[in-house]
Amino acid sequence: MPLAPSFAVMLRTEDNVRIEAAHTPSRGPADLGIVLAHGFTGSLRERPARRITHVLSGFGGVVSFDFRGHGRSGGESTVGDLEILDMDAAVRHARAIGYARVAVVGFSMGGAVAVRYAGRRAAGRDGRAGRDGEIGAVVTVSAPARWYYRGTRPMRQVHWAIERPLGRLAARVGKRTRIRSRGWDPVPSAPHEAVVDISPTPLLIVHGDADSFFPLDHAHQLHDAAGEPKELWIEPGYGHAESAATPDLVRRIGRWVVANS
Repeated sequence: MPLAPSFAVMLRTEDNVRIEAAHTPSRGPADLGIVLAHGFTGSLRERPARRITHVLSGFGGVVSFDFRGHGRSGGESTVGDLEILDMDAAVRHARAIGYARVAVVGFSMGGAVAVRYAGRRAAGRDGRAGRDGEIGAVVTVSAPARWYYRGTRPMRQVHWAIERPLGRLAARVGKRTRIRSRGWDPVPSAPHEAVVDISPTPLLIVHGDADSFFPLDHAHQLHDAAGEPKELWIEPGYGHAESAATPDLVRRIGRWVVANS
């Protein structure tokens, strides 16, 4: 089956970083826009993200984008901190092109960013209070609940890529991901802290029991900290993020977004 056609867009964040994005028009409800956020070292151009975009476009228009430091976007990755500004640029674009309802769906790092971004807006800390700034629904898939987690081998490899010069070089050459060399100062709120502020926006937390990066206690920590309405889906046999997401799971997410936005 051919993938749904997408149209390239170039966005600018509030701190003047160029963000590459794409708009895939809706094959479903015309008033619903879905902002799709990839995981660390991912890209809207990769096949798994394109398949997810295609499936979600059956439920609403999709604005996908590359986080700063990834692919053709400018800047350097801050691994979940300033990326909330990238998501903000994508949400503002979705509203500018006519979507009255906007939901955010994030995978792995993108899920952590979605939680922090939605919590920040709901708490009014971005200076845009009022209904025009509200997010209709939030979905996190395979997201971490806390920072600095090194309990699995894949996450120890991720920290090597972030913290070591050779690791950052490997990420730049092998994954087209440019990572900022200096650490966080101050440390941004962790997802399990930010998720408290999302309520009453509907929240869906999706996590696999075969996730090799983040064990299930991350999903439970997010769910326990969140206010209502919230749902937790523990998916048997599901691994991590975009590469493991089946069309059936993405369709279920799409139906949830339509029903809850």
